[in-house]
Amino acid sequence: MTSNDTTTVKPYKGQEGAKKEQVADMFNNISKTYDFLNHFLSLGIDIIWRKKAIRSLKSSQPQLMLDVATGTGDFALESIKILNPKKIIGVDISQGMLDVAKEKIAKQGLQEQFEVHLGDSEQLNFDDNTFDAVTVAFGVRNFENLEKGISDICRVLKPGGRAIILEFSNPKGFPIKQLYNFYFHAVTPTIGKLFSKDSSAYEYLPESVANFPDGDNFAQIMKNAGFKSTKVRPQTFGICTIYEAVK
Repeated sequence: MTSNDTTTVKPYKGQEGAKKEQVADMFNNISKTYDFLNHFLSLGIDIIWRKKAIRSLKSSQPQLMLDVATGTGDFALESIKILNPKKIIGVDISQGMLDVAKEKIAKQGLQEQFEVHLGDSEQLNFDDNTFDAVTVAFGVRNFENLEKGISDICRVLKPGGRAIILEFSNPKGFPIKQLYNFYFHAVTPTIGKLFSKDSSAYEYLPESVANFPDGDNFAQIMKNAGFKSTKVRPQTFGICTIYEAVK
């Protein structure tokens, strides 16, 4: 499977517009219920995955970080708790999601440490060699052009800087694979529709994961983009994977 498969899976089938525009619309539509559904649908395990991914940066003590596809800011806020960098900048294409993130930042009084910007994850508006670390949680499978997005992440990282990417993957073993497919394809869209009023968003989720080139395929894409080494760390029977890469 090539990574180009990710460009063909769009949230709203039969509608006009590039994947990027549709993804922005989708997240604007579900921004108010996104956090609740994320934790609910993953049975809270996503919180453990996030902490584990961020802890892998502890040894390098990054001071300036970029959180790509920051969404409602959960991953960056967790990074502040665990790593306490001087500054984190979050970028996302959905204003609706960023509005939720801004509320959280204000509530926690973190305006000096965490700022968010509306922007395209595949055309990052930063100079080369700027950040000590770049993180992405559950965002890369929404990229319209995966190689371009990963190359741009590599570009804005300092040499020796690290990228930590957390993304859903496809479990291979019986019976987890079968249970996961049933839960993801039958249960998730039903609950998603009930709470978010946007059934397309939660039908898109399993489809985008199924079409994502996970594991070693994704590690190869990172290597092609300019990363020196990539560690692939599957979590919870392979439902999710943490990718660690060094520029």
